Amino acid sequence: MADALELQARSLLSAGAVRARAGEMLEIGLNGGLSHFTIDLDRMDEVADAVLAVTRKAYPTLDIPFHARWRHFVLGGVDRWARLSDAASWPDRAARARAEFDLAIVSVLLDAGAGAAWRYRDAVTGQSIGRSEGLAIASLDMFARGLFSHDAREPFRVDADVLAQLPLAALTSAFQVSDANPLLGLEGRTDLLRRLGKLVAERADVFGSHDTPRPGGLFDHIAAQANGGAIPAPAILSAVLNQLGPIWPSRLELVGIPLGDCWRHPAIKADDATAGLVPLHKLSQWLSYSLIEPLQRAGFKVTDIDGLTGLAEYRNGGLFVDHEVLRLRDAADAERAHAVDSLLVVEWRALTVALLDRLAELVRAKLGRTRDTLPLASILEGGTWAAGRAIAFARRHDGAPPLKVISDGTVF
Repeated sequence: MADALELQARSLLSAGAVRARAGEMLEIGLNGGLSHFTIDLDRMDEVADAVLAVTRKAYPTLDIPFHARWRHFVLGGVDRWARLSDAASWPDRAARARAEFDLAIVSVLLDAGAGAAWRYRDAVTGQSIGRSEGLAIASLDMFARGLFSHDAREPFRVDADVLAQLPLAALTSAFQVSDANPLLGLEGRTDLLRRLGKLVAERADVFGSHDTPRPGGLFDHIAAQANGGAIPAPAILSAVLNQLGPIWPSRLELVGIPLGDCWRHPAIKADDATAGLVPLHKLSQWLSYSLIEPLQRAGFKVTDIDGLTGLAEYRNGGLFVDHEVLRLRDAADAERAHAVDSLLVVEWRALTVALLDRLAELVRAKLGRTRDTLPLASILEGGTWAAGRAIAFARRHDGAPPLKVISDGTVF
């Protein structure tokens, strides 16, 4: 019985489970069965046109990279990480990949919503950068100057023991946080990195096979699973969820297995212990997308990229609310603040994942592309995230999302 329950719990730690439960939520909504949203699919064509407009502006040749953290390290046309890493002396491709895993993991974990007020002043350009791009450049600067390394001569690494003891003051200073420049969820982010450091230190079998324990050791764990040099993208997510899952604070567990970004909704039916559970795994999938390119640079072929799902976050979700594909049953909900585990937010996020799949098919049809030539990861980049931001700024002067979510710095 315990084995069966563990299998049921582990089944939720997959992209397939995210897609299946999100699809179920959409079907319930289309049948009028959700408590907070109605759905108007007739508006989807307008959304596809909006996505195509921002995509063509950003990528006129329609040669679109994946939606990944690496895009945010480009500032003023200069790829900061490429410049740093190309100038470094790497003993082999695996060493570079470990460093890139280190950087991606820490940067993505620091990437929950920044809030509208926070800005990072870039020392190179003098620009003040907000939101996800500002968090990215800030985290790259921390990494490049060795904030997470125990050896100043080797700055491009993240050591488990350094993370485990990371002072709040170090991140406060590195993010340039002050009363006049507040950053949402700073304590939550610091705690998450400490949890990561402790977990990595305790799991040298996974994270320390070729070096002292570091998050980048996950590269070796994933590389060992390659079959003929190929690694399916869902296997990256599975490794991220199963190996990093315990770092997430105060979330649901099933038979002692942490379920990560997974929430309750009574409309979701199943004939086992997973009934009423909705996995979304936003940050973990964002991280998985961001680990594809380091694996490719290390010589691996990453397959089934569309096996991952769209990301259940407020830019993609806001795209559907602002274009009125999703409509609130109670208009007053637009003015209230909602907890991440509220039924409204769970519905919104799951519907976002399912609608992104439908939107991707519309965009491909308009461009005459296939999943192979235009994967979901490129549509997100082109794409849905930018279109969600564009309409948010068109509708609201501060670009805030259409719904207010109370964030602890570890979900969005």
